[in-house]
Amino acid sequence: MADLPNAAIKRILLSNGVPRISASSVDLAAGAAQDYLVKLAKGAVENMNAAKRKTVMDEDIQAAKSALASGRIL
Repeated sequence: MADLPNAAIKRILLSNGVPRISASSVDLAAGAAQDYLVKLAKGAVENMNAAKRKTVMDEDIQAAKSALASGRIL
């Protein structure tokens, strides 16, 4: 089970064209979103460490997002 609140996930899905969604589908979507965020965080930390910083900055998140989109982070 994901740590993300199902109500927020459901609200996002419904506001983006999903007409109806089952509770189990919301759970699956929350799990997928959490998986994405974990990968994003790991990529951002790698970028932060490479830059020899102790704080994740915008550019770390952006680089990790690009890496995820291109399949460089799995």
